[in-house]
Parts: sequence; structure tokens; C-alpha cells
Amino acid sequence: MIDLTDRRKEYTQTGLDESALPPTPVALFDAWLHIALESNLPEPYAMTLATATPDGAPSARIVLLRKVDERGFVFFTNYLSRKGQEICENPRCALLFFWPELERQVRIEGLIGRITAQESDEYHNLRPASSRIAAAAIVQGKVISGRAELEVRVEELRKQFPLGDNPRPDHWGGYRLSPDYFEFWQGRTSRLHDRLFYRLGTGGIWETGRLAP
Repeated sequence: MIDLTDRRKEYTQTGLDESALPPTPVALFDAWLHIALESNLPEPYAMTLATATPDGAPSARIVLLRKVDERGFVFFTNYLSRKGQEICENPRCALLFFWPELERQVRIEGLIGRITAQESDEYHNLRPASSRIAAAAIVQGKVISGRAELEVRVEELRKQFPLGDNPRPDHWGGYRLSPDYFEFWQGRTSRLHDRLFYRLGTGGIWETGRLAP
């Protein structure tokens, strides 16, 4: 047994105040992400994606943010994966960014949908050849006999496309989460953390407020 009840970390770096909030949450997120990138954190664009089945059974995994703007957060994956199936059945999802070195996290909620085929093609064509081959070879989450099965399939595709210029497979592409809720968390001393939220209101206006830590 591992007992962690005596483990503590005091958060002392900075605070988060309502008066400093920009009018849109994406502007604040962009500022925080740039700080995380400039701090040379390991994969600061990694995010937890939480999905659920129609009856509410949750699942979560790490995916990589590839683009963010006022329209939402874009990542790429296999459409036939468990997350792809759950998104199809229940598009209400959540994202979580955690940057412990900065004592910050961001929670985001909204609806997810596929981006256009053209957008997915553009990103696919920018990927390394090995990644393009892997996307075509793998049906993510499928039960397989062993690693050799994957290696055989990859080798077949390499022979077929020696330059790694295979087209984007139909089962692989991008999703965009269109947010309607953000929560920005900043660690503070004595567990009196700052938690400020944005909620999308009527007319597309972002409402803000503070939550008890």
C-alpha cells in the first residue's frame, strides 16, 4: 500500500484576479499556453480528453492540441477508436490542461464535431511519412494478435507508398471542441486557490465569475 496523506505542495507563484480577465476565454488561454511553451515544459499542449457513453460511462485519455482559435480546440485521432465512437454517440465532452510547474490548470467543456475533410487532409500532408503510414495501418483500439500484426501491415504500406505519400485514410482525421465553458485554476497558498470561469451566455456573450476553491 502507498499512503500519500502526508504529501503536500504549497502553491506560491502568482494569483488570478477578475480585473485582469480579457473579454474572451480563448485570449486568456492563449496567453497561458504561450507561457507554458516558453517555459519549456514537456508537451504543454497535451490535454486530457474526457468522453462518455450515452448512459454516462466516462473514459479519459491524453491527446495533443494541434490548433486553437475562437472556433475551438482541434486534435486528430482515429474515428473508429473508442473516443471516436463515444463522440459520435455523445458529443458533449471536456478537456483538461494541467501545468504543475506553473501551478495552473484549465478545464474546458463543449460540443465536439469533425473538422472538414480539407482541414484533415492539410494536416495529414504535413505529418512525417512514418506517422502517415501508421495512421493508415492502425485501427485504434482493435484487438490484435500481437505487435507483429502491426509491423506486417506497416511494411505492406511502406512497400506500396515508399515515399510515405499515402492519402489520408477515411478513418482518421480531426475533431474540434467548440467550448461553452472555461475554468481557469491558479494555485494559491493555504489551498485558497483562484478559480475563475467563463460561461457562454445568450447572444454569444461570455459571462465571468469566481468559484470557491
